[in-house]
Amino acid sequence: MQRIKPRQITVALVLTALSGAAITLILAMLGPYWSTYAPATCTETRCFCEAPRFGSLVLQPANSWSSLGYVLAGFLMIVLARSRGWQSAMTPATAIALGITAIFVGLGSVLLHATLTLWGQFFDVLGMYLVGSFLLVSALARWMRLPDRQAIVLYLLLCAALVAALIAVPEARRWLFAVVLIFAIVVELAMARPRRAGVQVRWYMFGIVTNAVAFLFWNLDQHGYACMPESLFQGHAAWHLLGAVSLWLTFRYYRSERAG
Repeated sequence: MQRIKPRQITVALVLTALSGAAITLILAMLGPYWSTYAPATCTETRCFCEAPRFGSLVLQPANSWSSLGYVLAGFLMIVLARSRGWQSAMTPATAIALGITAIFVGLGSVLLHATLTLWGQFFDVLGMYLVGSFLLVSALARWMRLPDRQAIVLYLLLCAALVAALIAVPEARRWLFAVVLIFAIVVELAMARPRRAGVQVRWYMFGIVTNAVAFLFWNLDQHGYACMPESLFQGHAAWHLLGAVSLWLTFRYYRSERAG
């Protein structure tokens, strides 16, 4: 298994910091008067525990900046995929695609929590759908032995259908993501895994467990069971960081498959 070198971690950290600076610049160009935009649908109930800092450029700092965990994981994937000595049935192009998707998830989440706007929510959910679609199509492609071109077409069609559903029925966004994610896990473990030579299933299972713990934090935060609105220690921020770890573990699972 290819190990991560300190230099690669440094590169990923620098790129993450630059991404954080870039998204801050974008926010500065659009804000800070976020109330002039259509609000996210979660504002009708509660947009998680963290109290919005109204008038600030970033309304929910803990929930916003913790989202960069996904960005860091994504850049690590890309740096590894572009390094010499890559040995995996997962092609570098596929690894880079997953890395870009992870980065999109993180930046979309920043846009939601920094602004609590409807357009921020759109980019946040879009990132979730891109990841869910990637996991599902990866499983289907390995199970059904789909050529790369067909897998890409299937991925684009699935993403388009999910975006259409997001626009038409935004209230169903979380349940729809859950359905896609559960379906992806079932297909991967039951159908695709036996066709992955030498794959180390423990990484996938670690990812599922980590995601389950993350979901526990999400629920505690969302329903106010463990809530300190003014604190920088937020359950939803833990959800972001653990979700990034879960996605990284899933990447390690894919990367462990031996090239034929």
